[in-house]
Amino acid sequence: MTLIIFLFAGTLRTTHKNEVSSMNEKRVGKRTIALSHPPSVISYANIGGRQEAEGPLSSYFDELSDDSFFGEKTWEKAESTMQKKVVQRALDQAKLKPDDLDYICAGDLLNQCIGSSFGLRDFGIPFYGLYGACSTMGESLSLAAMLIDGGYASRVAAVTSSHFCTAERQYRMPVPYGNQRPPTAQWTATAAGCTILAEDGPGPYITHVTCGKIVDRGVSDVNNMGAAMAPAAYDTLAAFFRDTETKPQDYDLVVTGDLGELGHAIVRDFFSRDGVDLGENFQDCGLLLYDRQAQDMHAGASGCGCSASVLNGYLLSGMRSGRWKRIVFAPTGALLSPTSSFQGESIPGICHALCISAEK
Repeated sequence: MTLIIFLFAGTLRTTHKNEVSSMNEKRVGKRTIALSHPPSVISYANIGGRQEAEGPLSSYFDELSDDSFFGEKTWEKAESTMQKKVVQRALDQAKLKPDDLDYICAGDLLNQCIGSSFGLRDFGIPFYGLYGACSTMGESLSLAAMLIDGGYASRVAAVTSSHFCTAERQYRMPVPYGNQRPPTAQWTATAAGCTILAEDGPGPYITHVTCGKIVDRGVSDVNNMGAAMAPAAYDTLAAFFRDTETKPQDYDLVVTGDLGELGHAIVRDFFSRDGVDLGENFQDCGLLLYDRQAQDMHAGASGCGCSASVLNGYLLSGMRSGRWKRIVFAPTGALLSPTSSFQGESIPGICHALCISAEK
């Protein structure tokens, strides 16, 4: 009996060593993971509201609605409905049923992520509720990719949403108040996006993931999210390029999440101080989603749904059509709450980056 226990313990120890060795082989530099078996995007979908329908990317949406309630009685229920609809659309396009998914990773901007939990509760899919603020599409997609690459799942959905009216009610002023927005303010997108990943498929593929750090430079103005998030975007992108030993010119696009006009300019300036030119291929979802002058969007778009809808429409469609071969997708988030702002706290930022490639 003693001999059997001893041999069993030895077997466990050997397996652990192999697992650690395998994990180390996937690490590139300090913060980046090079996925051994890059999961494929097999389906994607997005939904937008009235402002998104009037923007330059309207043709890249699967569904647009001029009803901010999406047929519901409250804006919060409307956001849950967006999540439910966008997941169902992605499933239908892939000809899958909810039971075909092993996990769903989802998040939003609402307290306790009720947009996701209430919107997805009827699907019966094992659920990870996430909060990365406006970086949540990057967080959910990163974790979904690692679940598949690690052999823990075959198919995973990554979902994110935001709603202008729910975000304004929670973070700033009730919409009927009609408060004025300063030039640095951004417009929270009423939008949702869903990406379904699988272990096999035609691509594009998630090849690298860089997890962001919490970066806080003391910005406390809730109407200037771009400045609060820009240092985190710089930190994560710099780590990604350093770890992978690549430069911005090695990619067709480097796209941040929703830094808007000011935050985008700050990141470009940070890199220029390092002697790195981000070039014309450095874009931002917050600058792509709306026509800022015609729609009076000030510094641009923001919200979880901003990068989620741009990725699951404009960006992935462009990759599928062959317009781009390799992009860096790096959504950013401001990790504040109404309570933290009322207590005089600064706004920490975070950014998660992924490399999406047409080839493994």
